[in-house]
Amino acid sequence: MMGAVAETIRRKLEAAFSPSALELVDDSDRHHGHAGHTGAGESHFNLRIESQAFAGKTRVMRQRMVMHALAEELAGPVHALSIHASAPGER
Repeated sequence: MMGAVAETIRRKLEAAFSPSALELVDDSDRHHGHAGHTGAGESHFNLRIESQAFAGKTRVMRQRMVMHALAEELAGPVHALSIHASAPGER
């Protein structure tokens, strides 16, 4: 079961990129004692997203696109987001 932050992230990414694959993992428990860890969870995430929107874009451009879509979450409850963004057919 995903929390409210993860649901918001998923909804925003689906609206922005119509991904063919999206995997979002709450990795907060592994960051106990690290900066940004509040103990409440939903502060550290790993994201794998595949979308045609990333075709022809560099890795940095793709990350910026994702960060722009999630600007509100990154300014608030999300302390860290690991992003792996690809176009269909890429590894």
